[in-house]
Amino acid sequence: MNNIIFIGMPAAGKSTIGVVAAKRLGYEFIDTDLLIQKKEKRLLKDIIDEKGIDGFLAIEDQVNSEVEAENAVIAPGGSVVYCENAMRHYKEVGTVVYLQTSYQTISGRIGDPKKRGVVLQDGQTLAGLYEERRALFEKYADVTICEDGKTLEDTIEEVVERFRR
Repeated sequence: MNNIIFIGMPAAGKSTIGVVAAKRLGYEFIDTDLLIQKKEKRLLKDIIDEKGIDGFLAIEDQVNSEVEAENAVIAPGGSVVYCENAMRHYKEVGTVVYLQTSYQTISGRIGDPKKRGVVLQDGQTLAGLYEERRALFEKYADVTICEDGKTLEDTIEEVVERFRR
């Protein structure tokens, strides 16, 4: 299948880059955080508060594993790399692209991680989360696009050039 699946930290630009890249490539755009919120009828942070991290990850794994699309740019949440079924599915249906961004950039963009619905264990710092996830992003990536030192437009152009038919 001809899908592009973005992985990366929250605030890496998966949705922002994804929407524009999808338009330029003539692809559909799917934000799976929105699919989760629609299915659960509440915000991500409220799901995490009510069901806990493990409960949220189970929902995230199920929703992402069920995404059926062709010629789509798919932007899952940053925690999707904890979801083995979802990642197996994505590796089968497309190219997994890691939008690599420095910790300094992420920490400057993200604001309050809890308000954003970021999956943080009790006592875990954003820096700790960054290091933990970085290894998983690298494990699953078919392609890595480094955003550091680039404008948003530069990154979008690199994605479009790589996947233009």
